[in-house]
Amino acid sequence: MIERQAAFHALHRAGRPLLLPNAWDHASAAALAARGHPAIGTTSLGVAATAGLPDGVAATAAETLALARRLARLPVLLSVDVEAGFSDDPAEVAEYVRELAGLGVVGINLEDGRADGTLAETEVAAAKIVAVKAAVPELFVNARTDTWWLGVDEPLPQTLARAHAYRMAGADGIFVPGTADLATLRVLTERIDAPVNALYQPGGPGLAELGGAGVARVSTGSLLFRAALGAALAAADAVRGGGPTSAGGLPSYAEVQALVPRGGD
Repeated sequence: MIERQAAFHALHRAGRPLLLPNAWDHASAAALAARGHPAIGTTSLGVAATAGLPDGVAATAAETLALARRLARLPVLLSVDVEAGFSDDPAEVAEYVRELAGLGVVGINLEDGRADGTLAETEVAAAKIVAVKAAVPELFVNARTDTWWLGVDEPLPQTLARAHAYRMAGADGIFVPGTADLATLRVLTERIDAPVNALYQPGGPGLAELGGAGVARVSTGSLLFRAALGAALAAADAVRGGGPTSAGGLPSYAEVQALVPRGGD
C-alpha cells in the first residue's frame, strides 16, 4: 500500500501535470482505467446525482464509501472526493478516511467550502487535515480551498494564507478550483510549496498551458459526468425528433460488459 501511495505522490510534477479524470460509478472508472489513466478521482456531484442526493451537504458518505469499495478493485490509483469530510468533527473525518485507505484509496480531496456558500474557518479545515494525516500519514491529502469558487473578496491573498495553513497542517497538495487565469496560477504555483491542482475548464487553458504555469495536477471535476448526461439527452432528443443519430465512438455492449470482471464488480 505504501508503494501505491508513493506512486501517486510521484505523479504530481510541476510543469508536467497529472490529468486526473473524475469518475462517478464503476463503469466510468473502469473505462477510464482501460484508456490508460494511471490514476482516477471521483466527482462528488456525479456520485450525489447518481444516488439522487444533493452535492456538498454531507449527504453521500455511505455512497462514496460504497463506490470506493468497488473502484479500489480496479488496476488504477484512486483518489476520492470526500467533500468537507462529511463531518465537522476532525476525529470522525479521520476515521472515515482511515476506512477509505483500508480499501486501497491513495488520496482524498478535502474542501473548505460549506453548504451555505461560505468558507469554513481556516482552523477548522486545518484541524481536519491534521487528524487525517495522523491517522493515515502516507495518504495524499489534496486540500481544496474554495476562495475563487465561492467568489470571496480578494481571493488571491486568502488563497495563499489558507494554502500556507493547510500545508502547515500536513496537506500534500493544494486544489484551487474556479480560476483558469494562467498569470494567477503562476503566482499560486510559485508561492505555494506543494503541488497545485487546477480544475480544467472547457474553453480554458489546456494541459500544456497549465503545465507551463507550474500546475502539477489537472482535474476534470464534474465535467465528464455532465458531458455524459448531455450526450444521453442529445441522443434521446435525436431519437424522439427523428433526427440522425450516430454510433460513432460509442462503446459496444460487449465492451461495456468487459468492464466488469466475471462474477461481478
